[in-house]
Amino acid sequence: MKLGFIGAGFIARFQSVAIEQVRGLEIAGLVRRRGSEALAAFCRSRGLGEAKIYESIDDLARAVDVIGIFVPNYCRIEVTEQIAAAVKAGAPLKGVILEKPLGRNMQEARRLVALAREAKLLTAYFENQVFMRPIRTQREQLEPVMRTMGPPTLTRSAEEHAGPHEPWFWDPTRQGGGVLMDMGCHSIAVGRYALTPPGKDLLFLQPQSVTADIGLLKWGQPQWREKLLKDRGVDYGKTPAEDFATGMITYRNPETGQIVKAQFTDSWMFEKQGLRLFMDGMGPGYAFEVNTLVSPLSVFIGDAAAEAIANQESALEKATASRGLLAVQYNEADLYGYTDENRDMLEAFSAGRDAMLSWEYGLEVQRLVMASYLAAERGRTIDLTDAKVLAELETYVPLIQQGRGGEQLY
Repeated sequence: MKLGFIGAGFIARFQSVAIEQVRGLEIAGLVRRRGSEALAAFCRSRGLGEAKIYESIDDLARAVDVIGIFVPNYCRIEVTEQIAAAVKAGAPLKGVILEKPLGRNMQEARRLVALAREAKLLTAYFENQVFMRPIRTQREQLEPVMRTMGPPTLTRSAEEHAGPHEPWFWDPTRQGGGVLMDMGCHSIAVGRYALTPPGKDLLFLQPQSVTADIGLLKWGQPQWREKLLKDRGVDYGKTPAEDFATGMITYRNPETGQIVKAQFTDSWMFEKQGLRLFMDGMGPGYAFEVNTLVSPLSVFIGDAAAEAIANQESALEKATASRGLLAVQYNEADLYGYTDENRDMLEAFSAGRDAMLSWEYGLEVQRLVMASYLAAERGRTIDLTDAKVLAELETYVPLIQQGRGGEQLY
């Protein structure tokens, strides 16, 4: 299957590493953007495909089978409109991939779903943490126990690191918010997935309510605001976003009436080794735990040798140190689920069906993210069974996304 990339930043590079581990996929082309020459050279050096650079989205759509949309959040509707126009003009495209989140709000997310469906394109919503092998393996291992004792009743999910790579991620008007939008979508999706009884649909559990709290705990302090302005060109004195978010979503099992809960916690102020994904869950008589900072490999680098380290992220994504005792994840793309989400997309699109996670699935994740922002903004529990609340979420734009975060965070 010939895959084309729109976007050549961090996530596109990470997906390229994942695709190297998937038979039957080649990166055939990229649209010319900042970084495309370097990414194309990387792909060719690893034998991932021709990685030809095209001057337009229309040209790319006529040369590949599937397009992966790996552009910043604020560019996605424009890019998808151009893809849909190319298909309507005759481009023989099969499907489209979109990296999380689906949109910055429900209106954008619904627009993206509509564009894909009007163009009769298969869709894949790339939410890698649902595909993490530790998460999938614990479900397989515990399935007989779940069937005997009952499904899980509580999950806790966290993604934390010291902050994003690119300036637009820090800008709430372009990204759509802060850490809740950036990483909360991961934790909310994987928490619901881990709670879902074996054999049931991904959206089997019915959302009942959400509580949430957000804060600007590190990057709102004067010295850190100055650093952010200097390094990224984003002024949190004027348009701040949250660097910490936590909440609880309550679900109901429609068959048994059982109430279950999924807690999420995300931050851009994690000051340990680097990126940490932590998930645990429990049911009657059993439990599981996943921590990506626990690795079978660790290395020690003393002060005298530390200058030899050119890039500490070669050991771990968003690593914050290049000396001392370091955790090393030697295959992050596979550990974090990127490899298997690409494999799932390949198998599904080849069979003529949507991926396991379609854009409609992404729409449901978006609704829960928006409900979490609304709960934090109003300081109360949001009732997700209330038709008026669901209608309000369709047009709701968080204060932080509007650039008015100072009213809430300071």
